[in-house]
Amino acid sequence: MGRREKELDPASGPVQAFAYELRQLRTAAGSPPYRELARQAGFSAPTLSEAASGRRLPSLQVALAYASACGGEATEWERRWRDAQGDAARETVDGQDTAASPYRGLRRYETSDQALFFGRDSLVEELLALTSAHRFVALVGASGSGKSSLLRAGLIPALRDPDATGPAPVVIRICTPGSDPDSTLIPLLTPADTDGDTLLIIDQFEELFTLQDDRALRDQLIDRLLTACTTDRLRVLIAVRADFFGHCADHPGLARVINQTHLLTAAMTRTQLRAAVTRPAAAAGLVVERALTDRILTDVATEPGALPLLSHALLEVWRRRSGKTLTLAAYKAIDGVHGAIAHTAEAVFADLRDAEADLARTMLLRLISPSHEGADTRRPVPRSEFIADERRTAVLERLIAARLLAVDSDTVELAHEALITAWPRLHQWVTSERDRLHEHRRLTEAAGTWEALARDGGALYRGVLLVVAREYFLAADGQPIDELNDSEAEFLLASVLARETERKEATRTARRVQLLSFLLIVLTTSALAVWLTWFLNREHP
Repeated sequence: MGRREKELDPASGPVQAFAYELRQLRTAAGSPPYRELARQAGFSAPTLSEAASGRRLPSLQVALAYASACGGEATEWERRWRDAQGDAARETVDGQDTAASPYRGLRRYETSDQALFFGRDSLVEELLALTSAHRFVALVGASGSGKSSLLRAGLIPALRDPDATGPAPVVIRICTPGSDPDSTLIPLLTPADTDGDTLLIIDQFEELFTLQDDRALRDQLIDRLLTACTTDRLRVLIAVRADFFGHCADHPGLARVINQTHLLTAAMTRTQLRAAVTRPAAAAGLVVERALTDRILTDVATEPGALPLLSHALLEVWRRRSGKTLTLAAYKAIDGVHGAIAHTAEAVFADLRDAEADLARTMLLRLISPSHEGADTRRPVPRSEFIADERRTAVLERLIAARLLAVDSDTVELAHEALITAWPRLHQWVTSERDRLHEHRRLTEAAGTWEALARDGGALYRGVLLVVAREYFLAADGQPIDELNDSEAEFLLASVLARETERKEATRTARRVQLLSFLLIVLTTSALAVWLTWFLNREHP
């Protein structure tokens, strides 16, 4: 006889309620053993048992197989599963699912997470000293080295600590350049009207290079930034990815100040990593198996960009914890640090219907800025850029609920750039469609310019740009493909219409020229004939 299943309280949440309903269905079917259900369902007995454990919502395929083996009707149980999935997603979006976790997954640590942020004490102290001594400081590190978390959960609380040595800034501002740095960055360059310094922290400074193609505009922005930090009351700290550090040399003034004061974020030592793994758990009253800690240290000790992968893996282990213990068995079940993201992303993707999966793919690709030379980067996108219909909104919310996407105010972006390389499916999409993605980014920018110029016809596509765009983004019937939003589609159709109008006008003009040429020839011929007649008559009266 198998072990008795733990009792479930259906009032504890949508996942527990769904598991309770599965158990009720099995009871109504005569409580067949899981081994017998496994033979009918095509899934293993442990997988079916886990589906009814209430620890996590099973995949749709497993849920339907369980219900079918117990005599349930597929349509009804798919409806129940989707209701539970939607309710669980809303809870996750509201922060109730992972709020108790001491790990933040792919999300950065915020200022409020100071009590859970460990392993970077020495780096925080160095950064404190630099920002106190210099008016412009650059923090440089690989993608995934924890720069954003260091700034928010490490540096800012340290600056606000009343026991900190040295004068603290009176005002601290933090921003990312985004796709419109004129509106996000420039207004912050004026110091606060108060005694003391204003510290402006510009995270993800590389967005000036990845999201701003116009070098002249970029140089103007950097000039204004450098001028602003020469005042008596403004200090500037930028955080830039190491692979974009060389781009900073393109601006002589920026290169000069960075050479004077920059700090590199190195890979964490084993002692620092151990603290980052065990001390957040201890703060939450949890225990990490020594074998798990040792395995994690072996997996990530030599990888400076593995911190988001580590944090995500620990979050998934926390979700599968045994009582108050985080176990090596749970870590192996999610395929470790390097498999955890793919494991999570694939689980979400597998639960989407074919049409929903296509929508998810187009949304995810819209959030990436592809590169022909360096590494691909994430691209923050305003919600208004997404097509706002019920199906797409539902898919978007599911990706957010799964922590694959992050929302900041009205902007959506990948939870971390590590997704691009750590999730094979997404990496393959980007690799195989790199040229088309470049053209889509170009089209989005051109459509935005067209809108900003009140849809001036001079901003429309012409020539090669239009030919390429038609090839990529118009279907066989001449209509825009579904992944274009309204602005992009209208811009492209307006470009096509303008080109057709110009072609027709050119054809009409050519015909008029031909007609005039013909008439001119006729008139010339007639005149010549009259002249010849006159001439001959004069010579031979």
